[in-house]
Amino acid sequence: MRTAIVHDWLVSLSGAERVLLELHKMFPEAPIYTLFHDKVFTSKYFPDAEIRSSFLQRIPLITKRHKYLFFLMPTAIESFDLSDFDLVISSSAIFSKGLVLKPRTRHICYCYSPTRQLWDLNAQKIGNCLSAGKAGKFEIGNYVGKHFLRLWDRQASDRVDEFVAISKHVQQRIWKYYRRNAKIIYPPCDINSKSEILNPKQIQNSKLKIENFDNYYLIVSRLYLHKNIDVAIEAFNKLNLPLVIIGTGPEQKRLRQKIENNRITMLGFIADEQLPYYYLNCRAFILPQEEDFGITPIEAMSFGKPVLALRKGGAIETIMEGVTGEFFDDPIAEGLADGIRRLEENYPNYNSDKIKLHSQAFLGTNFRDKIMELINYK
Repeated sequence: MRTAIVHDWLVSLSGAERVLLELHKMFPEAPIYTLFHDKVFTSKYFPDAEIRSSFLQRIPLITKRHKYLFFLMPTAIESFDLSDFDLVISSSAIFSKGLVLKPRTRHICYCYSPTRQLWDLNAQKIGNCLSAGKAGKFEIGNYVGKHFLRLWDRQASDRVDEFVAISKHVQQRIWKYYRRNAKIIYPPCDINSKSEILNPKQIQNSKLKIENFDNYYLIVSRLYLHKNIDVAIEAFNKLNLPLVIIGTGPEQKRLRQKIENNRITMLGFIADEQLPYYYLNCRAFILPQEEDFGITPIEAMSFGKPVLALRKGGAIETIMEGVTGEFFDDPIAEGLADGIRRLEENYPNYNSDKIKLHSQAFLGTNFRDKIMELINYK
């Protein structure tokens, strides 16, 4: 059975790209079609993959200018000729679901969410979602353009043979906006297996960065406006507790300026090989934002660490209140601070082994088994 994989674009490593890596391991011979890609990125993370990009790849600086070119992307995704393939798996957050395929070609869409910038985030500027509020950035802003893309997105969903959702939360959105049923297969999370990759030099370098921290709380996130990192900083400013923030993004400079507590540190980018050190040595993990699924809290739980999360989105499905962590209800500093208080009160009751066991439901082996079960169903 000839198989192809399609992904929106390849420029950075986030949850969707980690899923794509797993799909590539499952189907190493399958070419990966993408609208455009950063060659440095793909050579590092997909060195042995056959990457086939659309005509957008020929546009100079496309990886930096793509926010200006959303109106071209429906045409670009429809331009792929996949007539030689029996199975196509699209890894889609926005455009990949819109492939035009032969009737005999089976299309399974692993959907991270119906295009949020067009549906449940419709009232917000797409520039805020994709460039974290940078003034002057391109947005699908005018009503006519946004309406056209919404019509295209809805029609494109009808071309998919089978939808797979990353969570119940996304499953409900797929039904609401596309009126399509979806099977749930949680994304893979295997970061704990990378602990052995750490060598003594890497551990030493990591320790130097947080040598003054004891029992620190941890956030691992891209630094975008909707990630609510400013809420966490405000809360920890008042609590005077240690907080380590890992990640980069357009909000980095603004967030640094909000720090008043010298026990808060922003480490920027940390390679996957070093991340286990920070999970292993933190007191608890903080998830201040709504996520469609949320891989980072699963990563923290795989090291036996409790999680404090906003009571929204995929976290409701992955965190057991009072057993693997706690929730707070409002994305404000006072709500998060109250959650810290409750987490600390319950801290002696958390069982590291139980938390680790719970995280095993999201291992890559489970993901692979369920994907193969779906493929072999027909």
